Amino acid sequence: MALRLMTACALLLLGVVAMRAGPAPAQEADEAYSATVKVDATADSAAAARETARIDGQRRALAAVIERLSGASEPAKPPKLDDKAITDMVASFEVANERMSAVRYVADYTFHFRPSKVRRLVRVVETPPAENGSKSPPEKSPGDKSPADIGGKSPAEGANKPTVESGNRPVVVLPVYRDGSNLVLWDDPNAWRMAWSQRPAGSGPGRLVLPLGDAGDLAAIDAEKAGSGRPEALTAIAQRNSGSEAVVVLAAARRQDNKLAGLDVTIKRYRSGHLVDTQASSFEANPAESEADLLKRAAESTAAEIESGAKRNAGARSDQPASLAVTVPITNLGEWVQVRDRLASVSSIRKIDLLSLSRQEARIEVKYVGSQDQLKSSLAEVNLDLGGGDPVWRIQSAGAASAR
Repeated sequence: MALRLMTACALLLLGVVAMRAGPAPAQEADEAYSATVKVDATADSAAAARETARIDGQRRALAAVIERLSGASEPAKPPKLDDKAITDMVASFEVANERMSAVRYVADYTFHFRPSKVRRLVRVVETPPAENGSKSPPEKSPGDKSPADIGGKSPAEGANKPTVESGNRPVVVLPVYRDGSNLVLWDDPNAWRMAWSQRPAGSGPGRLVLPLGDAGDLAAIDAEKAGSGRPEALTAIAQRNSGSEAVVVLAAARRQDNKLAGLDVTIKRYRSGHLVDTQASSFEANPAESEADLLKRAAESTAAEIESGAKRNAGARSDQPASLAVTVPITNLGEWVQVRDRLASVSSIRKIDLLSLSRQEARIEVKYVGSQDQLKSSLAEVNLDLGGGDPVWRIQSAGAASAR
């Protein structure tokens, strides 16, 4: 009896081990049919934004899986699919880092697709070698379409990858409101931030994103850090919201008889934590205009200005050659060497000609490609500031520029 019991236990243990070890190869194989993407959608409600994000995410995840399976040298060519067909291919999905507001939804989605359906969609086979030893391209069908039909762009453009390209990254807006001695960003009430939250979602280059204001955003930056331009805080909030840059929009209320008479708005654009542009404007309250309407009008106008500037930068030709005569204030030769080395690290700068050098300044000619705005942004990334204007331009360290 004891022998039978021991034998039964051994067989049961062997069965458990076999059950645990058996599915591993299949699980590893299924990983090839999974992809994780970051989703970010805005709609009339959180539920609608979540659904929009899921549909967009599964389409981009499928495109990433297809590109991975087909290989970079010769991507497979699946037919165009509608959203329902892609949903039918999803075996399961997981959600992480979920954040939402009344109109926006942000999360990381991992989609697991049914291997059999993906294999039917795209043929993943080893291409037989041609007679000369090189691989011959797979046979194409006249009805075949590229993964661009799923992702919206060709693989060469990177649209199918679950990462955000810099050209399509949004601009993160931080509406800071000063009313008397009170300076607020996340704290309620912030009527200025409320006005921004009521704006419809944008798209394309220059798309503006308002952070949700959750615990992570609060830990990254506050009103004081945003208002004073703290580089590490601005970099953190931009990265947290997948933004190309952070824009601090500071609105200072002007009151008369305890009534909002106008707003003074300052726009400060930061890239990699460095200030690259500053603008200012004022808005006067119209007769019988409520405070909420004035704030909303100012937010719409300010947003349009930011978006147009971002689109101008995105649309500027990056291959257009240009040159600029610049003065570099210095206090010693070592300081000039440091500035020169930083200039040499900027990819858009093609050549630096030293025109003259003294103990107080270096005069140089900078030859570069792109626009002056692009040059200014590139210099800011190496902690240099381009200031002044025709006929005297000046380049110096960002710290020295702010101290002037």
